[in-house]
Formats: sequence, C-alpha cells, structure tokens
Amino acid sequence: MTIAKRSLSITVLLALGYIGSAHSAPADASRWKAEANAVTVTRDDWGIAHVHGKTDADAVFGMAYTQAEDDFNRIETNYLNSLGWLAQAEGEQAIWSDLRQQLWIDPAELKQQYAKSPAWLRELMNAWADGLNYYLATHPAVHPRVIAHFEPWMALSFSEGSIGGDIERVSLKELQAFYGKSTDTVAFVDTPSSWAEPTGSNGIAIAPKLTADGHALLLINPHTSFFFRSELQMSSDAGLDVYGAVTWGQFFIYQGFNRHIGFMHTSTTADVVDEFAETIVHDGNKLGYRYGKDVRAVSTKPITVRYRQSDGSMAERRFTTYATHHGPIVREEGGKWIATALMNKPLEALEQSWLRTKATDFASFMKIAELKANSSNNTIFADDKGEIAYLHPQFIPKRDNRFDYTKPVDGSDPATDWQGLLPLDAAPHLLNPANGWIMNTNNWPYSAAGPDSPKRENYPRYMDSVGENPRGIHATMVLTDKREFTVSSLITAAFDSYLPAFARQIPILLKDYDALPANDALKKRLAGPVALLRGWDYRWGITSMPTSLAVFWGDALWDEVDKSDVSEGLSVYDIMAERAGPQARIEALAEATHRLEKDFGSWGVPWGEVNRYQRINGDIQQPFDDSKPSIPVPFTSSRWGSLASFGAHRWPGTRRYYGTSGNSFVAVVEFGDKVRARAITAGGESGHADSPHFNDEAERYTTGNLRTVYFWPEDLKAHVERSYHPGE
Repeated sequence: MTIAKRSLSITVLLALGYIGSAHSAPADASRWKAEANAVTVTRDDWGIAHVHGKTDADAVFGMAYTQAEDDFNRIETNYLNSLGWLAQAEGEQAIWSDLRQQLWIDPAELKQQYAKSPAWLRELMNAWADGLNYYLATHPAVHPRVIAHFEPWMALSFSEGSIGGDIERVSLKELQAFYGKSTDTVAFVDTPSSWAEPTGSNGIAIAPKLTADGHALLLINPHTSFFFRSELQMSSDAGLDVYGAVTWGQFFIYQGFNRHIGFMHTSTTADVVDEFAETIVHDGNKLGYRYGKDVRAVSTKPITVRYRQSDGSMAERRFTTYATHHGPIVREEGGKWIATALMNKPLEALEQSWLRTKATDFASFMKIAELKANSSNNTIFADDKGEIAYLHPQFIPKRDNRFDYTKPVDGSDPATDWQGLLPLDAAPHLLNPANGWIMNTNNWPYSAAGPDSPKRENYPRYMDSVGENPRGIHATMVLTDKREFTVSSLITAAFDSYLPAFARQIPILLKDYDALPANDALKKRLAGPVALLRGWDYRWGITSMPTSLAVFWGDALWDEVDKSDVSEGLSVYDIMAERAGPQARIEALAEATHRLEKDFGSWGVPWGEVNRYQRINGDIQQPFDDSKPSIPVPFTSSRWGSLASFGAHRWPGTRRYYGTSGNSFVAVVEFGDKVRARAITAGGESGHADSPHFNDEAERYTTGNLRTVYFWPEDLKAHVERSYHPGE
C-alpha cells in the first residue's frame, strides 16, 4: 500500500471523527511511517511474529500492529472490557460488567497517570497506540465496533495480564441487585457448576542438579480461555529480546522467557481482595458510615454507562455509586453495605509487567518485584545461572490475623483496615530449595517444593484461601525422586495422564455399590459400569471408556454437592467423598450411565468420541456443532487432577463436549549456554478462518507434540514464511 493510500485512510478516519484534528493527520502519517520503517516483522512457518525494532518503542509499535493483523477483534474486545465500554458494542446485557469496571477505572484518572508516568513508559504507550492506529489506517475494511482510535493512556486500563482480574471477583448479579431497578431485564443465567473450568495454570522449575544436561528447566503452562493470548517474539537494538504469550492488546510478554530468565505466572490462592461490611447511617439526605467512634461521609460518584440498543442507536444508564475509604460499595448483605478493597495501581503494574521482560537474573527480577503491583499471581522463575524460585504475589496487604478475611469483616472496626503492604520476604517464597524442584498449580504454597516448602505455621492465614488441589498432588507425584530431567521428559510429565481426584473418589463409589442389597434395582443395572470402573487405572486416553464414565459421574455428583453448605471449610472433593453419602454417589452413577446411553447409545463410550476440540470461525464464542469437523482430546478438566487441562462440556444442540479453556499456551524452556524451547498454542496463531495458521497447531495441541521455538536468528532463518515492515 502506498503512502498516498495510507494518508487517504487517515483522512477518512478524520472525517468520521475518529481521530484528532485535520492538522494532525500529516504528522500522524509521517510518524507512523517512520516507526514502521524502523520495524521488521518476520513470520515463521507457524505464522508466529518475530518483531524487531531499533528501539524498544519500535518493537512495541510492531508487536501491537502484528497482533491486530492476527485478531483485531480480540484486542478491541479486551479494551472494551477493561475500559467498561463493552455495552456500547454488545448492548444492555453488558451494562453491569461496564459499571463494575468503571467503579475502579476512570479515564480522567488514567490520563493523569499517563501524564506523570516516566518518559520511557510514555514512549512505549505512545508506540502501542500508534501501532494499533496505523493498522486501522492501513486496513480500512476493518470496522471497529467502538474504538476507532486508540489513545496511549488506554494501555493503563489493562496492565497486569491475568485471565481473571481482581475486579471480576465482584458479583454482577449482586451489583445489579444493589444499583439496579425493578424494571431491569438483564438475567444472569446460572450454569451447572461442572461447566466452570477451574481457572489457573501450572508452573514447574527444575534445578540443574536434577537435569540431564545441568541446565535449569521451566514449564510454562497457563490455563486460560482458548485464544486468549498471542504467541510472539519481540526484540530491539536496545537489548530487548523476549518470547512468549502476550494477552491480546497488551504490549508486554506476560508468560515467557528472554536470553537469561523465564517467568511463569499462576493464579494465586492468597487472599488479596477483601470485603468490608459497612454500617450505614442515614442523617437526612446525608449518608455516613461508622468508623470507630466516628461517622464518616459516604462518598458518591456519578457513572454513566452508554449501551447500544437493539435498533443500533446509543442510550445510557446513569448511576450514583457509593464508596468508603475501603473501596466502592458493590452489594448489600445482612443490612450492611459491602465495600470491596483491591489493588488499583495501573501505572506500577504496567511498569512491572514491562520491566520484568528485560530482567537478566533473579536479583534484577526481584528489584523489579519491589514495585509490588502483581496481586493475582504467583511466579515460578528459572534462569541461566541455574537459580529457580517461587514468589507469592507482591501486592499483599498486611492485616490483623485475628480476622477471617475470606468473609466480609466489620468495616466499622479500624483494626480490620489494611496496614500497608507486606515486604516481599514476609510472604511465602523459595530460592533454590534443596529438593531441586518448585511447582505451583494454583494450590497453596505449602507444597511448592515437597519437604522444602514454606511452612504454613510461619505465615498469616490470608496467605492461602484454598489449600491443596488434585493437580498439586499430581505434580508432586511426577516430580518426587525423579532425576535426569530433559525438555522431553518435562513435557511428558506435563501431559501425564493420571487423575488423582478419581483415584480418591472411585474406590469409595465401588464400596458403595458393593454394599447395595442384592435385590436393589441399581445392583443389576450398574453392574457393567461398575465392572468397567473397577478395572480402571485412573488414566485418561482417547480410547478410554472408563474416563468417559468417570467424568460423567463426577460432573453429575459435583453439580449436586456444590449446592451443599461448604462453610465448615470442606472442599467439594471432601463433600463428594464424605458428606455426599452412598445414595447420592450411586444415583450420580445412574444419571451418568443414562446420559451416556441417551447421547451416545451406550454407557461404554471412548473418551475421544465425547471430548473434542473444535474451532469453526474467528468468533470469541464458538457456535459448536456436532455435524462439523472436530478433533478428539485425551486429557480432561483440571478439576480431576489432569495437569494438561481441557475444560469442556455440552453446548446447546450438542451431545459432545467441546472445550473452551484449559491448556492454551504450553512451553518448556531450557537455560543452557543458549536458551532453547519447545511450545504449542491452542489451535493456531491467526484468528482468521481463511488463514493457514488458524488451526495448524490443533492436532499437535491435542497430543502434546510441542514444536521447536525459533528464538535465535540462525534458527529462524530456515523457517521464514514472510518478512516485511508494518503496512506492507
């Protein structure tokens, strides 16, 4: 495309009112052209972009542009979410998620944060916006739903990178109940609990003493929504050179590695989001809340949420929202208003997210961690010096350990207030433990290194709110007493097929069956299914019939017991094994066999016939269809302890299970004299169904056949599909 055509596109955008004044168009075009000329994009034979710029800002420009090439819709959707503008595209049903977001995210405040940010960070934000705007200017056929022009400050609205930000812990249903009207028509549909795949990830670091070649190894295995992140490499003449997974629209690698270090983030079980029950005092037209012996004024904030109506026109809802010094009011419980406190440090979060990609060893990584702007994730670390480490989130409020912060605490008691942030060494952490390995599977930190793990009694109870999980048990099994690890054997461990949750639950079910009276109708009816389960080794596989039966049984029982009272601290697994009782477990098996017979004609069905990967088009929500091609997937939901995760269930009009989350990006990295890695991305790099890279990794994904990463120029040289400057 010529400069003349690019300039015409910019003029069109100006005429539509999407970018500034007409006087800025030539300057924008000239700047964008110069930035594009300073960037080289090399697409390898998997369609993965290797972006190189003269400066770090040039690399950011190029990577923003290439992400937009691959899937602009996901970029825009992420920022519609993060800015609280989704209802402008999707209508009334998104009003409440927008309101929730705008309780914390205010464009005016973000613009102030942008103005006071360090010059180097402003350069990156400017380049990010330029890259996206240059893409739109050179692709006039692409029609944004809402954001036709990106501004640099917008990058601050989405600065940490995790799949489920802290804000998403606020219930939309309860937010609507508090701020809504009786005439509100948006309904929040409750789906079966078994349909909700546990969010999180796996991270494993192996010290050199346990590896065959004496090099540290790192497993990077985020469990997210499919196609939630792009895989790419970005480098510059200024020393940047990092590879990995980047959440669509962000300008930093979130989980990945550079020439010296690697970092994997796993969703934490630390309690870093708290609720405060406020005692509201009404004094005429004034609202107050009790705090100690005083009554403080409740602050108010008007919020206007714009939304698209069914005829395409725009309308708006106006809200008066409330807050105390603890945070915004999000719901009511027991006559108290509930305020939510969470991390809101967009500038520091963006700094930390970028700077860690340029760290060269553990010491420099920790210096960056002192920004304390990571609240939602643990970190597994490895480097070419042979060091391995575990970090708890760096944003952890210090609190009075007398109180149970997993529930709303009394906001009128000053003793419940946050007391600043904990020093990094006051949280659970590990550096080079004697056992030689570290893992986290979104479980507690107290099994992260086997016997060399942090000790639970040494830390406040708010350091963990969940405990152990089946993947943690599984990871410990595949790591304990193992030596001579290689890249290949660590991949094998990451795809180990054992299901420890069923290894616990199925023997209890078998005892229940054996105890049935001989004349019980279910004794005969379930004899075949029980015999199938009795001979099972608790391992998944495409041809495994017991896996299908066990998953259907487990889902049925899970949905039943998840309705139970868990206030005593029992996990769902404990309730299944203990409190549920023989009748519920047996009836769940009867329900499972009935469902299999109804949907597949038999209770003996190979798991691969049920569990499928399907990508039909570039939509964020796929229209799954049993009549269209799909691929069998051997692994299961991580709920049952599968390290390789595939969150799947039935969909409207389907009998098969189709996955939408779980293993999304998997990489194993070896830190030798030169870093090397193998990786896989769910489906393919492109979001365009007509691209050869839309689904070219799908079969490899389902079999754990990770491909070689072309990190070094000499490796990439033989696998170049195309090399170009943005805009060409």
